[in-house]
Amino acid sequence: MKLLIVANWKINPQTIDEAREILNEVKKEVGNIKKSEVIICPPFLYLPYWVEFFTKKEQKIKLGAQDCFWEEKGAFTGEISPLMLKNLGCQYVIIGHSERRKLGETDEMINKKIKAALKAKLVPILCIGETEKEKKTGKTFKILTNQLKKSLGSILNSKFKILNSFIVAYEPVWAIGTGNPCSSKEAKKVFLFLQKFFG
Repeated sequence: MKLLIVANWKINPQTIDEAREILNEVKKEVGNIKKSEVIICPPFLYLPYWVEFFTKKEQKIKLGAQDCFWEEKGAFTGEISPLMLKNLGCQYVIIGHSERRKLGETDEMINKKIKAALKAKLVPILCIGETEKEKKTGKTFKILTNQLKKSLGSILNSKFKILNSFIVAYEPVWAIGTGNPCSSKEAKKVFLFLQKFFG
């Protein structure tokens, strides 16, 4: 199993100059990465800078996007298609982040996005996770199961090759920005659950 480190920049930094500074720092440290792969997911605006910045020798750092739409083209103001991301040089895309779900993104929408990303030959990073209320009422694994089944849908019945074409990221909503981090014991329980779920 390979260790993946996904850096989601969200809407940071605020200027291109700051983004360049971060890029320079990352480039200095890239040689220290030994047994893991780093995926950088900056805001859409900064994606071209990453494409230009890294050479083929620096394959340990991959480029990802923070979201995508489920259509390749059309009248969808403000959206980004998976094909655009792929053509730009992205290899990964985060889908179903809790902050997107808070804005009304449903499991059905996430399912369409995952299918579109796979079609464009991007690797979807599917985010799943329960709220504090769901955790306290013992619904963690029920929620995670529902999210996986609805978000993946027919993909679960697909060939083994497709099932190995995406990443599932456990993102406990109750631990985000709360000062109450997820313990290794809790994370291990979810990891074992995921192993069992995917068989």
